[in-house]
Amino acid sequence: MLEGLVQNDYQLTIGSILERMRSVHHGSSVVTLREPGRLTRIDFGGFAARVDKLAAALVELGVKEGDRVATLMWNTQEHLELYYAIPAIGAVLHTLNLRLFSEQLEYIINHAEDSIIFVDDSLVEVLEKVIGAAPTVRCVVVVGDGECGDLAGALRYEELLAAQPTGFEYPEVNERAAAGLCYTSGTTGNPKGVMYSHRSSVLHAVGGCMADTHGICWSDRILPVVPMFHANAWGLPYVAGIAGADMIMPSRFLQAEPLVGLIETEKVTVAGAVPTIWWDVLRYADAHQSDLSSLRTVPCGGAAVPRSLMQAFHDRHGVEIIQAWGMTEMSPIGSVARPPRGVTGEAAWEYRSTAGRIAPMVEARIVDAEDQVLAWGDPTIGDLEVRGPWIASAYYGDDSGEKFHDGWLRTGDMAAIDLEGYIRIGDRSKDVIKSGGEWISSVELENELMGHPLVLEAAVIAKPDERWSERPLACVVREPDASVSGEDLTEFLRTRVAKWWLPDEYAFIDEVPKTSVGKFDKKVLRARLAAGELAGRVNVHP
Repeated sequence: MLEGLVQNDYQLTIGSILERMRSVHHGSSVVTLREPGRLTRIDFGGFAARVDKLAAALVELGVKEGDRVATLMWNTQEHLELYYAIPAIGAVLHTLNLRLFSEQLEYIINHAEDSIIFVDDSLVEVLEKVIGAAPTVRCVVVVGDGECGDLAGALRYEELLAAQPTGFEYPEVNERAAAGLCYTSGTTGNPKGVMYSHRSSVLHAVGGCMADTHGICWSDRILPVVPMFHANAWGLPYVAGIAGADMIMPSRFLQAEPLVGLIETEKVTVAGAVPTIWWDVLRYADAHQSDLSSLRTVPCGGAAVPRSLMQAFHDRHGVEIIQAWGMTEMSPIGSVARPPRGVTGEAAWEYRSTAGRIAPMVEARIVDAEDQVLAWGDPTIGDLEVRGPWIASAYYGDDSGEKFHDGWLRTGDMAAIDLEGYIRIGDRSKDVIKSGGEWISSVELENELMGHPLVLEAAVIAKPDERWSERPLACVVREPDASVSGEDLTEFLRTRVAKWWLPDEYAFIDEVPKTSVGKFDKKVLRARLAAGELAGRVNVHP
């Protein structure tokens, strides 16, 4: 092999991003909402100096290379400091999902063998329920001035930093070393651990700066509404570090009013959250004539983004909601739905309603039931598989290999890929409805139902049927005081979907249950259906 004469040994590490923040982007800032109406600010230069002190404190606490250090925290400046300090000393950042049940949280802490846990003072009670069953945890650090509760011997974050000298000599870290650990939301079985490397995290951050993904740059001000325990806040903390974009941290204030307030006062240009958050923001902004004009792009994912949501923001507020697709196992960027150049009008909306065009450095393919690879442009729906430098190759401490196939990750999505590389997802393999030998996409039905002006949310599940095997049951949340019926919704759908896709039944419910990361939790709906608890069904015979 004739090697290229470049500096191939240069290491792509989180520490290198920190040094860029300290030098090139020292004037950018981190803003945190501490309480309604009270913000704190620090520039990247001061932020890096605090990270140095935190790194020194971690070493003093005995943290070694490869140790897992956990965080149970909201989106704050301190959490961002831990995002950098922990991997920069060669340890592994493990973000704990604060919305999990205690049993799942206990499982994750023990499976990861966390050595130290940093916890926000507002979440002490959550940790108290599980800390007694976590034998590997030797130290707890409380962030904030609130009570430590029953966390015996807990240390204080600010006291730790205050005791450290200025400056810190970071160790050399290999780019292939583990940097972060994030567990899947565990909708089936125990959560699975995804271990990111420094190299994967840096390359993913570069990917987030590309114009055809999120196009984040120095002039941007990012509001990460997506929790920092969810796929590393979609990689936004490291994207911001590379680009020099300001970070506007909402802490625990994730309701529409404080979020809109931050967008208006801080002139946020980029904000990332799941669709359910944006529905709330839309209703609030409409009711209060809010000014969202600073937003130039809003990456939205975690669930299929209804076209009606994107169009409402575009038409009423001039805001571009951009659908993105990915997974925790993908760091998470996989594809972004930006239309091809020169495409406008209805054709552009068709592209924006797909899962998006495959992102640079990500490869994707469709495999049929016989493991044969289908050509791009073939409309046949098959299993979507992906690979690339920021995509998991295995689960941490888990020998189950059904998700990984011949060097590819099985995403669990049923999809097709067109000739231009746009992914069109039909459904999750576990959610697709098989009726009379034909597939019905629950996702497409949900998106069409949520286009009705009196529908807040809609989730479609399969209902066993003696004749057809399965038929779609639409679980619908109506606008307050709305009187829309199942018959009304069927008439609304008639010109939008195939006749045999029309739901036979509707269940009108108060709220669609959601997972810890805001996705529709259809397994709960299926369990309620099996238990006969989906009351108020309306039979419709189209």
